[in-house]
Amino acid sequence: MSSLITEDEISQETELVWLEDVEDLDYVRQSLDRLPSRRGKPAYHRDGRMVGYALLGSGAKPSRSSGTFRRRVFWLLPHDRDSAPAGLYATGAPAEAVDPGTLAARVKGYKTERSEGGPPSTAMRELGITLPL
Repeated sequence: MSSLITEDEISQETELVWLEDVEDLDYVRQSLDRLPSRRGKPAYHRDGRMVGYALLGSGAKPSRSSGTFRRRVFWLLPHDRDSAPAGLYATGAPAEAVDPGTLAARVKGYKTERSEGGPPSTAMRELGITLPL
């Protein structure tokens, strides 16, 4: 879950790679996966699709026990809002979901009104303000 990701776990990130345009996505799910390398597109073994992943710098150390690296992977499931707008997440979002506009290398991101599926208030829209949740 994204709320369990800590800043120190992503401190070696150098770049986020997006496999599709996330501008129109209200949210993406994020997880820390154990992967065999610091860089490159990881294999994907979930339902749905991978929409992005993080690259690590050369200073990132592998796990002593497994030799793997913990890297963020961003993904969506078939029942997420982008594919099923009136479905389970018509409002609200999964626990591991964050607004992709709040993500950057070494920044874990957060939920927003957009990611939760709720429209901002009229006053907020007029002022151009969005608040994190």
